Amino acid sequence: MLEVVTKGFRNARLKLQGKSEITEKNIDEALRDIRISLLEADVELHVVKAFLEHVKQKAIGEIIQTKAYAKDKKLKIGPGEYFIKLCHDELISLMGEGERELAFAKKGPTTIMIVGLNGSGKTTTSGKLAKLLRDQKQMRPMLIAADIYRPAAVDQLRTLGQRINVPVFHREGMQPPDLIEEGLLHAKATGKNLVIIDTAGRLTVNEELMQELDEIKSRIKPDNILLVVDAMIGQDAVKTAAEFDRRLDITGVVLTKMDGDARGGAALSVRAVTGKRVMFVGMGESMDKLEEFRADGIATRILGLGDVVGLVQDFEKVVDQEKAEEDALKMLKGDFNLYQFLDQIKAIQKMGALKDTMEKLPFFHEMVPEGQQIDDKVLLNIEAMINSMTHKERLNPEIIDDSRAARIARGSGKKVTEVKDLLVRFQTMKDLMVQMGKKPSLLSRIPGFKEYLNLAKARGEDISDIIPEEPRQRTAYGMPRLTAKQKQKRRKKGKAARKARKQAKKKKKK
Repeated sequence: MLEVVTKGFRNARLKLQGKSEITEKNIDEALRDIRISLLEADVELHVVKAFLEHVKQKAIGEIIQTKAYAKDKKLKIGPGEYFIKLCHDELISLMGEGERELAFAKKGPTTIMIVGLNGSGKTTTSGKLAKLLRDQKQMRPMLIAADIYRPAAVDQLRTLGQRINVPVFHREGMQPPDLIEEGLLHAKATGKNLVIIDTAGRLTVNEELMQELDEIKSRIKPDNILLVVDAMIGQDAVKTAAEFDRRLDITGVVLTKMDGDARGGAALSVRAVTGKRVMFVGMGESMDKLEEFRADGIATRILGLGDVVGLVQDFEKVVDQEKAEEDALKMLKGDFNLYQFLDQIKAIQKMGALKDTMEKLPFFHEMVPEGQQIDDKVLLNIEAMINSMTHKERLNPEIIDDSRAARIARGSGKKVTEVKDLLVRFQTMKDLMVQMGKKPSLLSRIPGFKEYLNLAKARGEDISDIIPEEPRQRTAYGMPRLTAKQKQKRRKKGKAARKARKQAKKKKKK
């Protein structure tokens, strides 16, 4: 996802590296790459033109403002970092961060009407949304199966309801508007405070479909109308969204199949065309793969800077926080063995596809060559090799010699070279963690991470949690060792004091 559009922004950033200022010439060269990538990503033409014009106007109009302030500290920002900040802010503005959220009813059950074309993923999204709001908001959901035209649509929703333990309401022989009204009465009677309605769709937007949805809307007056569109169909998704919004005044959009070959054009175009932002994205087939849309996370990923916040949120879902902190401290002290390493691998596997997880790392595009595929079997192979080791070998990998490596290879169905490569990688990671424990600022030297930190600085964000200040070195007597700046300041102070003493002596002699 997003590889096409990311490439253009990455090339633009590289063109501005080493420049002393932003000029109309070099900004035009940088924007040319972005224009091509946005169009290739199927972003609507007028949206592309408006985006580029806004960035150019701000860049040329504010050349002299290459300083930012964070916690009263002045920070120098180069043209490249300043350009990335402008693009980042404009991307967020384009996608609509922090705008309209779901409306929850003050009295009675909250109703969410799910609409869209056949094949967009309405039914699956209905189930995912019920699970998400139940887990996050402690809601008591009920699903209404109102798609009576598509074969097996009702059975599909019932199956999904059983998987997530959410009741599904349906009555045979009833028309959708009557069925939904009866379903709402049943929800009130059974104490449900959230009703999600899976409505019927069509292969294309037509008058028959819209009339039925109009009638449902006028009769039940839903608190929210969410349009589900397939992100992989690009510009057609935006056209569909515009037509549904014109007729129904939708609350927001859910983009499905964002984990596939979606180029990202729909995510960037929907709000600009309809005025309604993307609220949720489907990132996989399983029922927990629906996420709230974070414009900031998508913006940083488009800029090739990963999504650290999203990565942390994913990690928090699958690990025990106390144990994670305990393991992190052990890693930084060097007290780390293959048992903990295997735990980390299992946690990563729970987070979803390895490629999606890796894409959220700031250095992903720097470390992985363009076009190279990331195979989830890599983690399974590592797990198989570690499982073939004895308890003693996992605690002390350094004891694994050629004969032990051969035995582990036979047991896991791998080559001896693969086992040795795993051990080398583990030791390298262990050594790096120890160095980072001694010098936290080493994190900023990781490829791509520096750019992420520069963006955070330019936006005035506190990065001390990401890279804490290193402890001051001390002399043999335990006194803090002065930095070069402090030494220079002390020398100037001493020089001024000596000059003042000389002047005082001259006055005394006179």
